Amino acid sequence: MPTMTHAARAYQTGAKHRSQRDQEADVFRHTNGSLKSAVDAGPIQRVRALADNRRLWLTVGDLMQAPENRMPPELRASIVSVGLAVQREMDREQPNFDFLIQINQTFAEGLSDSP
Repeated sequence: MPTMTHAARAYQTGAKHRSQRDQEADVFRHTNGSLKSAVDAGPIQRVRALADNRRLWLTVGDLMQAPENRMPPELRASIVSVGLAVQREMDREQPNFDFLIQINQTFAEGLSDSP
């Protein structure tokens, strides 16, 4: 019977064959899947999808501000700026899901190893 240990090992094995950037792109894609499903769903699914997206973008913001981040400061600042725009959109009474999905899609495509 599979356990969490088996799942973790399977993920680690698969991750060895994919770049970190491609794995990060998958996080954006996964979050986008939740947002897309939530567009026509009930309020609970919408709140959950927005909460997942908020966690993603808070994490991205934290990573951009980490002292060990070696990305150029201008690029990091631009990504933080996008993250703030995403946060503001999610704080609206009726967030524009199409906008949020497009931003995440753009980031996934930029991170993806495959064209």
